[in-house]
Amino acid sequence: MLTKILQKIGLNEKEAKVYLAALELGETTLQRIVTKAGISRTTIYDVLESLKQRGLISAVKKSKKLYYYAEEPDSLQNELDEKQDLLKKALPQLIAMANLIDRKPKIRYYEGLEGIKEVYMDSLRFPQKEILSWVAEEAFYKFDEDFLLNFYHPRRIKQKSWSREIVSDHPLTREYQQEEIGNLRKTKILSATEFPMDVSINLYGKNKIGVVSFEEEMGLIVESEKIYITLKSLFEFMWIKI
Repeated sequence: MLTKILQKIGLNEKEAKVYLAALELGETTLQRIVTKAGISRTTIYDVLESLKQRGLISAVKKSKKLYYYAEEPDSLQNELDEKQDLLKKALPQLIAMANLIDRKPKIRYYEGLEGIKEVYMDSLRFPQKEILSWVAEEAFYKFDEDFLLNFYHPRRIKQKSWSREIVSDHPLTREYQQEEIGNLRKTKILSATEFPMDVSINLYGKNKIGVVSFEEEMGLIVESEKIYITLKSLFEFMWIKI
């Protein structure tokens, strides 16, 4: 588990294994690290050198023998902070370069439940901005409830993004409507018989539309100011009429 986490924050598999081995062993010899980490002796020197350059492993010589030890885990946070600072400095230039491209992709396609989560998470990129949604009833029983209740909505609430939602009529959606207080959410229920909704649609930012089909396990993120404005007008019209 820890090896996977370290890989996600920038270490490769061998670096993660060696760092964890050194951390557990304390001040130790090269051979003990090789044995504990389960990597070949032929690659250990390159791995140690890489970790030393990143400030995660240090060495000390005692009685003509070299011992290695892992630096405190806080060093990982320092490395991440340094990378974040570098990204902040480079970001304006990267954005400027992206804006020079005339034909940027306007539609992104996602597959599977993990792909649907990506569509939802994209709407969290705009803190304190209202999200307008048509919510299909399938969202309440065909999607990852833990993701919605314990990640998506708490994060939306934390960043103070209000949500107005038009939801398909269903016992679960009526229960959902009763839980608006404290959830920065207002909901209106639409007859599922007269006006069936087979997909969920989120409008957010100034020009983004997230479309999700739970039945087909696919999603789209469309970036278009014209489509956004038209759908927002339709949403506001329905909101008034319901």
